[in-house]
This record gives sequence, structure tokens and C-alpha cells, in this order.
Amino acid sequence: MPQKFSGFEPSLDALTPEGIKFVLFPAGLPVRTLAYAIDVIIQWIIDIILMILYMQFDFNPGIWLFLLVYFIVDWFYHVICELVFRGQSPGKRFLGIRVVKSDGSPVDPASSFLRNLLRFADTFFYLYHIAFISIAASSGFRRIGDWAGNTLVVYSSPVKNPIRHSLSRLLEKYEPVNPVIPLSNEEKQAILNFARRYPLLGEARANEIASIYVPFIKKDNDNISDSANASYLMGIARKLSGEM
Repeated sequence: MPQKFSGFEPSLDALTPEGIKFVLFPAGLPVRTLAYAIDVIIQWIIDIILMILYMQFDFNPGIWLFLLVYFIVDWFYHVICELVFRGQSPGKRFLGIRVVKSDGSPVDPASSFLRNLLRFADTFFYLYHIAFISIAASSGFRRIGDWAGNTLVVYSSPVKNPIRHSLSRLLEKYEPVNPVIPLSNEEKQAILNFARRYPLLGEARANEIASIYVPFIKKDNDNISDSANASYLMGIARKLSGEM
């Protein structure tokens, strides 16, 4: 994954399994540190609230339950947030960054768990210099957990990543197309991802990729030229975007 620079902001070229190339903008040390600080404060607040509830209310199931909840908040806060909120904890969401896999796809449970399990290695005895050195010195600003989980923390804000386009605005010029066969959720997501990355591909490359899939989902009486394959998929994407 070669590194290049857009202005003063490093970027990484990513290649999906479908052969679609696009650009990711990794988040650097300052913004990640601030996001982590916000999340730590939120964790402290949750812990304080739990302690107050434990000490003030008659409901007293035992110290073991408090310790269990404290353990979950301390160890699984980031995992739960990343899986429920599409790679974003509250701190990351506030600063417009998110966790993704190295190919730009959404983070999965295994990757999220592994990157956060190794957080203790990055902050061994609360000595954050290990994480600082790893992020500052590595391509893509990765800490040890990111290397192990094959993840990146990237900008998700349109202001930070000007290559992102509004999907609805992009699809406005295409007529909705009903797919001739039922599509699985994975197939629907693949078509929508194709639509999101369409501006980065160029017309020739987009039609080349679309020509692989269109024969399997078009009607027998549809006469679609090679130059219209991408438009056909974009029409299906518009139909899907209205359903999802």
C-alpha cells in the first residue's frame, strides 16, 4: 500500500478484492490522541456513575456485578462502539475519524477485538510513548494494535476527505433499475460500494468492472452495451439506496 501526499496530509491507496482502487486519509497522532482522551473521560464518567449507583441505592447485587460492569467498560468500550457505530467511538465521531480495515472495508469483530486487546501493549503501565512512537513512525499512523488487527484509523468527514461524494447526489442522474434476480445483502453492499467508488475509477475502468457482474443480474431481453454496464449498476444502486 504505497504512501503519497495530498497537500500536507498523507494518504494511502487501497485496493478492494474487486480490484477497485480508492484513497484513504489516515488520522495522525494529534487527532487520535484527542479522540482517545475524550473516550477516556467518557469511560471515567461511566465508572463514576456506576460507583454512585452502587453506593447510594438500596439495590445492591454485590461488588462482583460492579466489577464485571467495570471490566466491560474498561476492556470492551471501544470494541462495542466500533461495531455498533461503524468504527466510531464518541471521541472518534466528534473528530470525524473512524476505524476501518486496511482495504477500506468496515471493521469486523475479530479485527476490532484484536486491535483493542493489544491496547495494553501500546499503553503498557500507562507509558503511552510506545503508542506515540508506533503511530509517529509507521506508514498509515498505526499503533501495535492496528498492525495486529490489520486496521487503520482514517478521516471520515467530507471536509477532511474531499474524494468522498454524497451517494444520493451521485445517483440522481441515473434511472432506478430493478435487479432481475433477488440480491443477497452482501451483493447489495457490493453494488453500493461500487457506486460510492465510481468517481475514483474513471468511466473505462468502471465499465470493465461492471461487465463482470452485469451478465448475472440483467434481464435476458436487456441489450446493454459495454459502455453502459456501469450505468446499469448505478441504476440498481439508486434503487437499492432508496430501499435501505
